[in-house]
Amino acid sequence: MPGRGTDIAEIIRPDRALCDRLAAIGSATASSELNRIFGLRNVHIQGPRPLVPGRSVAGPALTLQFMPKREDLFEGGEYDNPDLQLHRHVMYPAQAGDMIVVDARGDMSSGIFGEMMLTFFAGRGGLGVVVDGCIRDSGPARALDLGIWVKGTTPNYHAQTAIVPWAVNVPVACGGTLVLPGDIIIADDDGAVVVPAALAERLADLAGEHAEWEEFSRLRLSQGADLAKYYPLTDEVQGEYQDWKAAQAAK
Repeated sequence: MPGRGTDIAEIIRPDRALCDRLAAIGSATASSELNRIFGLRNVHIQGPRPLVPGRSVAGPALTLQFMPKREDLFEGGEYDNPDLQLHRHVMYPAQAGDMIVVDARGDMSSGIFGEMMLTFFAGRGGLGVVVDGCIRDSGPARALDLGIWVKGTTPNYHAQTAIVPWAVNVPVACGGTLVLPGDIIIADDDGAVVVPAALAERLADLAGEHAEWEEFSRLRLSQGADLAKYYPLTDEVQGEYQDWKAAQAAK
């Protein structure tokens, strides 16, 4: 895209251990706890679903913004001036553990990334991509060691129809949700959730407690216990829960 700059802002990355804790908590608990504790109601990136179920990841967001195509500003083909095609530049600074979040405007006719670029990102140690739109080469993409959350797939390349890449590592609206560069994305079979970077450590601490009592509740419910007492935990069974916690710590 002639005339577009390619100076990419760097993100601040959290400790990997913090991201691992958030991945273990999962998107559902993170979403409910962000609402309960911090009052954040709209953290779910609506639309993208896992291309390959079973992955659970968390990592800092590199962001890519698309805009409506205007031919006087974008005349190139698929491979013209590759270093000026900004969907490539979101991958250049990628490090192990990163996520890429793409505001593709919900477009269903543009394959934002294909096999080769996703292979590059996986080779850099990237954890996953979340696209409010489509990718292409979905068969080979499924075979990569990479989490992929998308609305769909298409054979078209990224700028073939109605949108073009516009900016990298800027605030984006992905699936109706604000994502800032460096926010932590938790993604699993339920979808992708945005965790503001400044809240991530406190969320990990408090949501970790939530996940722990849910583990106890799940055990008791699987044994036929009373739902009204064990989910959520009532004061009546708190002593039993504390005994269970002590027994787990002693193992």
